[in-house]
Order: sequence, then C-alpha cells, then structure tokens
Amino acid sequence: MTTSISNIIKGIIISFITTIIFLLIFSVILTYTNISENFITPTIIVITTISIFIGSTIANSKIQRNGLLNGAIVGGIYLISIYLLSSIINQKFALSMQSIVMIISGIVCGMFGGILGVNKSR
Repeated sequence: MTTSISNIIKGIIISFITTIIFLLIFSVILTYTNISENFITPTIIVITTISIFIGSTIANSKIQRNGLLNGAIVGGIYLISIYLLSSIINQKFALSMQSIVMIISGIVCGMFGGILGVNKSR
C-alpha cells in the first residue's frame, strides 16, 4: 500500500516537473515568435494532459495493478493542486468551463497513462 502511495506521489511530482519544462519551452517559443493568443489556452491544456499522461504512466509502471484508478488519482490530485494554487494566486475560487474541461481531460489522460503504465512492462 505504501509503495502505491509513494509511486502515485512520484507520478504527481513527475507530472509537475514535466509541465514546468514544457511551459518553459512554450514561453521561449512565445517570446521569439508571433503566435496568436487563441493558441495559448489549447496549448496549455495539451501540455497539462501530456504531463499527466507521462506521470501516471511512470507511476503505474512500478505499481503493476489498478492502472485505471491510480492514473485517475494522479490526474485528479495533480489538477486539484493546480486549481488550488491558481485560485490562491488569483484570489478567485471560481470553476469555469475551461477548468472543468481540464479536470476531465486530465483524469481521462491519467487513466490512459495508468493503463499503459501497468501494461508497459508485461
């Protein structure tokens, strides 16, 4: 049980690190190119879901069971953490349609990453 929890925490941390790396790369691209503002939000959603997918895949490759559930947990905790941090920084606790889309897509990507992680080493 503690191994599962530690691997889930590891997956969440990996998701955060991956997000930071991808966002830094994207910010450099934004700095030196003329990308439309309409492109920013979808890119952030894609970066977030890819990061969750990577984190849940790595977490579940060690756990070897319940990939769907553990992946959803990685995605859910990651997104709740991001939402709470964003709400504290912005001093605004409102759930928008964009937040709901990110939460659902993050949990679903976590589930897929969990399934892949469990089956990766077989």
